[in-house]
Amino acid sequence: QVQLVESGGGLVQPGGSLRLSCAASGSIESIYAMGWYRQAPGKQRELVARIISGGSTNYADSVKGRLTISRDNAKNTVYLQINSLKPENTAVYLCYAFHGACYWGKGTLVTVSA
Repeated sequence: QVQLVESGGGLVQPGGSLRLSCAASGSIESIYAMGWYRQAPGKQRELVARIISGGSTNYADSVKGRLTISRDNAKNTVYLQINSLKPENTAVYLCYAFHGACYWGKGTLVTVSA
């Protein structure tokens, strides 16, 4: 099993930036894919970014250019850098890992408000 713990969320003003972290319970080197979903109030969960074990990345069209996903295998951690935040980006951001099965963290809340 893989346990995931997210951190880094909080209240940020529009135009601001945040870096979210997702720490895994063990080595992430063999995990095929890790990434981030977000779920805004009243909306469906949507994939925003993922990173494959070889290092390739994918982003949702709605966030391209503003998000960067990265992984640090030495720290067993995946990061999501979010820039130019907008109020509509307010959501719970959830980390996932696919390693034979899909594992989820509990999420970290990002609130974008003046």
